[in-house]
Amino acid sequence: MRTKHRPSTPSALMKLVLFLALAPPAWATDVGLAGIFPGKALLTINGGPPRIVAVGSTAEGVRVVSIIGDTATLQFDGGTRVMRVGQNVAAQRSTVSQQTAILTADSRGHFLTMGYINGISARFMVDTGASMIGIGASDARRLTLNTSRGERGAVNTANGVTYATRIKLDSVRVGDITLNGVDALVHETDMPFVLLGMSFLNRMEMVRDGGAMTLKKRF
Repeated sequence: MRTKHRPSTPSALMKLVLFLALAPPAWATDVGLAGIFPGKALLTINGGPPRIVAVGSTAEGVRVVSIIGDTATLQFDGGTRVMRVGQNVAAQRSTVSQQTAILTADSRGHFLTMGYINGISARFMVDTGASMIGIGASDARRLTLNTSRGERGAVNTANGVTYATRIKLDSVRVGDITLNGVDALVHETDMPFVLLGMSFLNRMEMVRDGGAMTLKKRF
């Protein structure tokens, strides 16, 4: 008597393994906080153009929960994040997120953003005409910068010749980008912003799209 052998069928576990192996990789949402307005956030989502989303509204799966100062609380990808202006969250599973920062222009076309110097918050303005990061006297005191070992010299500014001391900052952070050992000039007069000069920018890939500028760390 002959017994017929039926071809074996894959078990449920095997089917699951095959599904996971063949399924496309999961991507997390790429969100950037490009700016803040009263009751609204300027977001970039998955590489798209900046768009304004009101508090309580949702765009492409990103919900704006609240806005406080220069931060916005956002819900996406099943979690809640508090983001600062210029910060970008781009998480692709099994890859390292690119260090980037997204800046927006003000009404005069200046690109402003919040960042950190040696772990202390500072207000930056992009200045491609400045050879180094420029810090005013009052900001230097607030940041507790030590200029005693720096190199003092005369520098040319829009307001004429002034004196400044060259130092090296331990760390500078803008958005997701952090650089260590960055050259800076501490001026003897006050300045409205910290100038984000070329000692930081020359290590960036800079892409301008209308009123938004994306900085991407090159090295």
